Amino acid sequence: MSMFLGTHCNRFDAKGRVSIPAPFRIALKEQAHPGEALVILRPSHLHPCIEGWTADGFASLAAPLDEYDPFSEEHEDLAASLYADAYPLDSDKEGRIILPDVLRQHAGLDKEATFMGLGKIFQIWTPEAALERRLQARQRAKELSTARPAARILPKKGDDHE
Repeated sequence: MSMFLGTHCNRFDAKGRVSIPAPFRIALKEQAHPGEALVILRPSHLHPCIEGWTADGFASLAAPLDEYDPFSEEHEDLAASLYADAYPLDSDKEGRIILPDVLRQHAGLDKEATFMGLGKIFQIWTPEAALERRLQARQRAKELSTARPAARILPKKGDDHE
């Protein structure tokens, strides 16, 4: 499975389009099924950014909804939170998309968009916010690594690892 890796900054053109970075387009196309959108975009619940999902990834995100009574308030709240602000999009031949205004406003996007790979998904930020987020993430990861030493993987007794 292809992953979303790296950080890429692209400018919006005069028509309000922005190019999905080529490595991300490749990953999206490899994971797309015929008849479905190239990417599903939604506002992040945690940050002022947009999340980019493959259709399969988005389906796995939505799968826990099946555990709720479909007529319950909990199901309706979670479904509205997940689906109401999700936008399936296809790119043009050059890999450009037009972000819905509600998503652009959520992320504060104006002239440039920074695409940040997170493995199974990617995020779209303002360049300044993306830099700040990466710095915060590195700092938190450093703190986590000193607070919880990495587990060692040791061979089990009797295994031949010579």
